[in-house]
Amino acid sequence: MRQHDTRNGRIVLISSRRSFCSIFSVLPYRDCTQVGDMKLDGGRQCHSTGVCLKEIIGLEGVELGADGKTVSYTQFLFPTNALGTRRNTIDSTSSFSQFRNASHRSLSLGRANSTQGSIDAGSDLGDFVEYDPNLLDDPQWPCGKHKRVLIFPSYMTTVIDYVKPSDLKKDMNETFKEKFPHIKLTLSKIRSLKREMRKLAQEECGFEEPTVAMAFVYFEKLALKGKLNKQNRKLCAGACVLLAAKIGSDLRKHEVKHLIDKLEEKFRLNRRELIAFEFPVLVALEFALHLPEHEVMPHYRRLVQNS
Repeated sequence: MRQHDTRNGRIVLISSRRSFCSIFSVLPYRDCTQVGDMKLDGGRQCHSTGVCLKEIIGLEGVELGADGKTVSYTQFLFPTNALGTRRNTIDSTSSFSQFRNASHRSLSLGRANSTQGSIDAGSDLGDFVEYDPNLLDDPQWPCGKHKRVLIFPSYMTTVIDYVKPSDLKKDMNETFKEKFPHIKLTLSKIRSLKREMRKLAQEECGFEEPTVAMAFVYFEKLALKGKLNKQNRKLCAGACVLLAAKIGSDLRKHEVKHLIDKLEEKFRLNRRELIAFEFPVLVALEFALHLPEHEVMPHYRRLVQNS
């Protein structure tokens, strides 16, 4: 390996019998602070909200190795044994789940010099809670205090009083804020962003429902971890769509460019901000882009029913 220059190259591993084992690429390390020094195209403003790229380049709780510091992400990796039995695989998976929960608690909650565009994770994120794909789409949320449950000897029924949509929306957001005080966005805003993500991915870019469902899972995980705020919500939404498209679809170079153009147009983002924000989102998701079926299927069913 030392005889060859593996930088910016692709490495293929094969066995002594010339059977395929693995393939990976080697990317050179680059200090993320250099990204903020790049000039933006056409003299455009840094961001529509007035927050510069240097301020929104990172998520609080996500260390990127700035200021000459090297950060290891080995806590997000788990050992596998391709030659082991199924029992060993199950044991390693269960131990990895426990290990990830422990590492999530010990993850640093932010740099001391975090700025406005970063997210204040808060102490509420210390306890890891398993992701529930039905939590933010629960139909009980819009009912709020306007729902009345009547219990009879042989059956139970629910009566929902008529109320103005504006009052219902306000009540829903207040109830959501009381239950999740660490989340900076309202439930109505989260759902609105998801509708924009679906419209862009399906109607304008032609992605199928599984890809959109994966983007929803990524986005909701960031929301439930308290990583979203008014400054970075559209960057996070765009990065989730971009990551889901790369994982769930076999994209070519021109297709990736078309998707980035649409994200830039729909969410009014600068492409350099979006591309620079992709890796912090990836780290915030703990590199867990391959999702289990029970996390994706509820979103997939709802997308199919509403299509």
